[in-house]
Amino acid sequence: MHKVALNFSDGRTHFIGINPGEVLMDAALRHGLTLPVDCREGVCASCKGTCQSGKYDLDYVDEDALSEDDLARGGILACQMRVESDCAVRFDFDSSLCTSAGPEEVEAVVTQVEVLSDSTAALHLDASSREGQLDFLPGQYAHVQVPGTDEWRSYSFACQPNENNQLQLLIRLLPDGVMSNYLRDRAQAGDRIRLKAPLGAFYLQQVKRPLIMVAGGTGLAAFLGMLDQMESEPSRVDQPVSLFYGVTRPEDLCELERLDRYQQAIPGFSYHSIVMQPDEGWQGPQGVVTDLFEEPHFNGGEVDAYLCGPPPMVEAVKSWLDQRQMENASIYFEKFSAS
Repeated sequence: MHKVALNFSDGRTHFIGINPGEVLMDAALRHGLTLPVDCREGVCASCKGTCQSGKYDLDYVDEDALSEDDLARGGILACQMRVESDCAVRFDFDSSLCTSAGPEEVEAVVTQVEVLSDSTAALHLDASSREGQLDFLPGQYAHVQVPGTDEWRSYSFACQPNENNQLQLLIRLLPDGVMSNYLRDRAQAGDRIRLKAPLGAFYLQQVKRPLIMVAGGTGLAAFLGMLDQMESEPSRVDQPVSLFYGVTRPEDLCELERLDRYQQAIPGFSYHSIVMQPDEGWQGPQGVVTDLFEEPHFNGGEVDAYLCGPPPMVEAVKSWLDQRQMENASIYFEKFSAS
């Protein structure tokens, strides 16, 4: 049985199992997801989507339903799609059209609060009480309730899914943030914590061109999940992968040993870090993350660029690309604000 992630325009993702030879539409219905459908014969395009990773075959597609360009870009019809591997499929409509269910709510236990610097903590969670693996696509996030409050905050998973449901979140510590205060003052191993997941449309798609990853601060978390996946499945990536990582101060840099490990384990992976406000001991590059860019990294615009961090950083990178007329670059991004 293969696993298929169905991603919707409202940022919700549903995972379904699909039996050998089963059509995607039928598998979705079996899981309670009523995808839009009219003809079921590959003609009307009501169930049109895009396969963003994985292998598949289509039984029949009318030329008026999907053009040759659509097919070349991964266009599929759910009523005609038979998957040949695990896949991720995106639909340009809200999940509310096919289900009233929201993201799954999971209860986890705090196992460790790892203070990586005075500005960053890694929150380690054990969700093994959940029956079966909690599925998400590396790069997606969870909505997390701050223990002892009615407040919820969103954080990217800094890990890939795993059978034991051992989860990690990378959290920026603010002077007076509700989650920051909990982590600094009250958090203890054994605390119970609720989260809703998976959420978000930012995740690693099929790798066909060189990858550029740009992280600002704790935006690094999403890329740690993606790199975990690449490390465990090195055959998944046969293109160069460059990570550019920018922070405010040297002490804000974190998980460097992990990034060093990836450099050894993932063929073609390299990372570059930069600090905006260096101290006397900092010997590396100084400035903003775009100062690290050199046009050869971007392969004449024939790249897939993933950006995750504060809105000003994301906009600065997009502007850098626009100014160099790299219109062939595919850009995927996740903006976040500290809270």
